[in-house]
Amino acid sequence: MTAPTVSNGASRTRRSGSATRSARRAGLGFVLPFFVLFLSMVVVPLGYAAYLSLFETRLIGGESFVGLEQYAKALTDPLLLEGIGRVAVFFLIQVPLMLAIALIIALILDSGMLRLAKVFRLGVFLPYAVPSVIAALMWGYLYGDQFGPLAQLAAAVGLPAPNFLSQGNVLGAIANIVTWEFAGYNMIIMYAALRAIPTELYEAAAVDGAGAFRVAWSIKLPALRPAIMVCLIFSVIGSFQLFNEPNLLQNLAPSSIDSAFTPNLYAYSLAFTGQNVNYAAAVSFLLGAVIFIVSYVAQSAGRRKAEK
Repeated sequence: MTAPTVSNGASRTRRSGSATRSARRAGLGFVLPFFVLFLSMVVVPLGYAAYLSLFETRLIGGESFVGLEQYAKALTDPLLLEGIGRVAVFFLIQVPLMLAIALIIALILDSGMLRLAKVFRLGVFLPYAVPSVIAALMWGYLYGDQFGPLAQLAAAVGLPAPNFLSQGNVLGAIANIVTWEFAGYNMIIMYAALRAIPTELYEAAAVDGAGAFRVAWSIKLPALRPAIMVCLIFSVIGSFQLFNEPNLLQNLAPSSIDSAFTPNLYAYSLAFTGQNVNYAAAVSFLLGAVIFIVSYVAQSAGRRKAEK
């Protein structure tokens, strides 16, 4: 009587093990395409770029191994350092303004007091659906001091045409384009976080007699900290990777935007205009290190503030 019980138990164990192995194979089959694409499109190009950054192409002797010499050169390159400083100023000014606009719009939408809220939300988000190349061309037309509608309007009232793309104004003009493009994207992230707040908290606040401002300050803003941190990290990456807008506006304002206006534009110019792919690879990796450090500092500061 005991043997069949043992046999049945062993059979069930074998079937369970076979099912587990089948599930593992199925899981590997699902994730394998991703890993193949990730390795071929991300890891291999990064590895090749790292390899290139360790060499230098010379007129005599061809390509020779120089180790970290390209990185040492980049760390003292005034054009690169000036570009990093410029996008740092851009980040410190544009990102807080953009996140504040996105936060205010998200709070207004979540209040439920806005008519046609869905239409308004779609209208705010719509600029994000416009490709950055199209946005830069559109705003470049608006900024034009000879053919743009703003210049024509100024001429119609007898005023000089505003020069939005002068050396002193061009960074603000680019910041305006980026804010127009991405305020709606950040608003959607914050609005989604607001909609996930439990209604019990609002009910408890109503029982305590809290007003709309008190609810926003004591309930909504603390709940939005993770979403704001996500938006901040994305904004750090986007700011230091600024490329499309200055690259396209360069034709309109060559005296204000040079080939080293941003680090990304500088690396592009080195690789495709100067044919110095080795140094461009080193510049790109240093830019990635700067983005990582700034993102880590911002995330750490946000975490410490949340723990207080």
